[in-house]
Amino acid sequence: MPSTSVTTDTLAAFSDAWNRHDIDALMSFMTADCIFQTAAGPDACGTRHVGTEAVRKAFAAAWQAVPDAQWINGQHFVHGDFGTSQWTFTGTAADGSRIETDGIDVFTFKGGKIHLKNVFRKARPNLPAAK
Repeated sequence: MPSTSVTTDTLAAFSDAWNRHDIDALMSFMTADCIFQTAAGPDACGTRHVGTEAVRKAFAAAWQAVPDAQWINGQHFVHGDFGTSQWTFTGTAADGSRIETDGIDVFTFKGGKIHLKNVFRKARPNLPAAK
């Protein structure tokens, strides 16, 4: 990863790490004072996780909830210290129903790393379980 700027290639590699379920790789893209704001939660921002340990736990929780989680069809944009990644989230819920919904990460960058990952995801009912 470049030491001074984040590029669309950086965001593509970050997305690849999500799809590999590679927590160490993910955290290597984040600043020490990173912030992760989830799509759901009790606050207007979803749920805010601050700092590497809290963000690490929150990232890993996504795979615990949906073990086959994937973020596909990624499209990445970077302009200065701001960027986005659009994607389709897919996976299987605990009840066997299928998740397939579009979303976007809105990022701010600091020192060549991701400082804030703010997630927005469409609220779509799950699809019937595969037979």
